[in-house]
Amino acid sequence: MNGNRHAGRLNRLDIKQMRVLQALLRERNLSRVADEMGLTQQAISEQLRKLRALFDDRLFLRQGNTLAATPLALALGDRVAHILQEVDALLAPPEFTPATYEGVVTISATDYAIQAILPAFMQEVRQQAPFLKLIVQNFKSDRIDRQLMAGELDLVLSFPDLLPSSLPYLKVFDDHHTCVASPCSPLHGRRFSIGEIAALPQLVISPSRSDLKGSHDQWFAEQGLERNIVMSVPSFKAAPDLLYTTDLIAFYPARLLPNPKMAPLELDFATPTFEVAVAWHPRTQESAIHRWMIEKLERITRA
Repeated sequence: MNGNRHAGRLNRLDIKQMRVLQALLRERNLSRVADEMGLTQQAISEQLRKLRALFDDRLFLRQGNTLAATPLALALGDRVAHILQEVDALLAPPEFTPATYEGVVTISATDYAIQAILPAFMQEVRQQAPFLKLIVQNFKSDRIDRQLMAGELDLVLSFPDLLPSSLPYLKVFDDHHTCVASPCSPLHGRRFSIGEIAALPQLVISPSRSDLKGSHDQWFAEQGLERNIVMSVPSFKAAPDLLYTTDLIAFYPARLLPNPKMAPLELDFATPTFEVAVAWHPRTQESAIHRWMIEKLERITRA
């Protein structure tokens, strides 16, 4: 029964009453407390009445123009101050200092992003946030939404077309594909039309599906052409060795060049561009560490 009565009394105590008590202990004057809190003197008196009933103590006695605190009011002062300090801390944004931040951030990244973005990004992270640890996972489009929702992932580096439509994202840069072949290929020294390129045997990099389809198929189709795709691999890292030892050509991201095992072919047409983005879950929109990392990614990739 005592526990129930104590809980009932506690439910009657609110933050406003604690702030009134704290202000009365400091000012010892109803009028000044009312002005300070933007309330009427009557409202302050009503809060004091509730406090007296709650603690079964007069708390403050009038002495001329001031109020004298009872021993209980004085005893409550430090405890109330501590509680209000903790409440204020709940509402204050957590302090974030990269130089002292200790935590683990998990990133899902495509094979392309691991090569094109992470080396420069990690260099900056090590300089500015030396205690931050990164876990990088292979990008798997069918699991991204669930992993972000569960907190298993913090950020995703990918192409917008591969991201779930529900995720907010920021484009960090544009890239374009360069048509490449082995540096030993007899194709070098010529200038090719789009029709001639379409007819050459091609390697495509297809990280999200296992088939003989590439990201530029639609673009070729709009020109009335079908590509001569003879091989598909799941990663950009695999392409250079395969091109170096075969007669194949490929469209390879410009940011991953130069590479000694590939050399650009001369074209009489411009190749399409593509976007690279960083995505996150809406629940981390205001997270200081997420915002810091996104800003770093944007700045590094646009430098």
